[in-house]
Amino acid sequence: MQSRIQRLYRYMEEQALDALFVTLPANIYYLTGFRSNPHERFLGLILVKGHEPFLLVPALDKEAAGTAAKGISRIYTHTDTDNPYEVLQKLLSAAVRRVGLEKTHLTVSRFEALAAAIGADAYFDLAAELQSMRMIKSAEEIAMMRKAVQVIEDVLHAGVAQVKPGVTELDLVAELEYRMKKLGADGPSFDTIVLAGEKSALPHGVPGNRSVREGELLLFDIGVYVDGYASDITRTFAVGDIAPKLQDIYETVLAANMRAIEAVAPGATFGSLDRTARAVIAGKGYGDYFMHRLGHGLGLDVHEYPSVHGDNEQQLAAGMAFTIEPGIYVPGLGGVRIEDDVVVTAHGVDVLTTFPKELTVIG
Repeated sequence: MQSRIQRLYRYMEEQALDALFVTLPANIYYLTGFRSNPHERFLGLILVKGHEPFLLVPALDKEAAGTAAKGISRIYTHTDTDNPYEVLQKLLSAAVRRVGLEKTHLTVSRFEALAAAIGADAYFDLAAELQSMRMIKSAEEIAMMRKAVQVIEDVLHAGVAQVKPGVTELDLVAELEYRMKKLGADGPSFDTIVLAGEKSALPHGVPGNRSVREGELLLFDIGVYVDGYASDITRTFAVGDIAPKLQDIYETVLAANMRAIEAVAPGATFGSLDRTARAVIAGKGYGDYFMHRLGHGLGLDVHEYPSVHGDNEQQLAAGMAFTIEPGIYVPGLGGVRIEDDVVVTAHGVDVLTTFPKELTVIG
């Protein structure tokens, strides 16, 4: 983590900045090892040129920060009745004129309060540099992601065992989220999705009291955080015998998923992966029913940089982690999505997800 902070000091020097204010909790965890949800309270990692970094945390988090933060010897606090931006201004050892911060994280009101207290001449966005750092995962990070995948696959195995005609989508959601905690997850990495029948054609449908029935599809899109890192997996099942049309849709999505994974290698582009999967689906006549990108970055956030879509010509490099999740969604009939979590290696791809993908009949 010290090397990550030193990279930011080098960035500050290259960009002729006087200070960096990191306020996104996930980035603070990435840089220090201190993980917290400050809610409405101010939390910041502050780097000032020529000085040691320090944390400014809510008073109630002081002990936790002191225990968890690595390489940070200066930890300051503010109470609920303090103006944290005025506290921050007093902690700065000198005037700062050019400041880097996370524009995508700060609200307008928080930025205005910060700017009023600091009085810098110019503010520059730090988000792209932090995205670039986080995009390449270390071996330790990949190990934590693999653990998160193992947990969610154990959860899925347990959840599928509960499927029978008559059980509702929400019944299954409750079972899955109970299992997440029992099996060691910090919690779900997004709202758990279980969709039956025609609702499986809704890429981001909301589970409800729809009952599972024979002869239809059942889609699970689930993930967890473990030690701060996310997993994200989608599998679609047949409940009893399904129509040939649904079987054809399933086999087409599976072929697109596997072809895209086979194409992952250093030097390939994210756009080429999307186009590879899309060509398979379009070739079977379902092109209009695949209406989202192929995937998204994965790590400390369940959706993070980069975006795996057809216009992204950034080249893949070892250590990048992302999802591959083609889908076909036919309104009124049903939908299939098959999602895997992958990491680029020096010579190809490491598929973290291992849950079987062949069409499985349950219920």
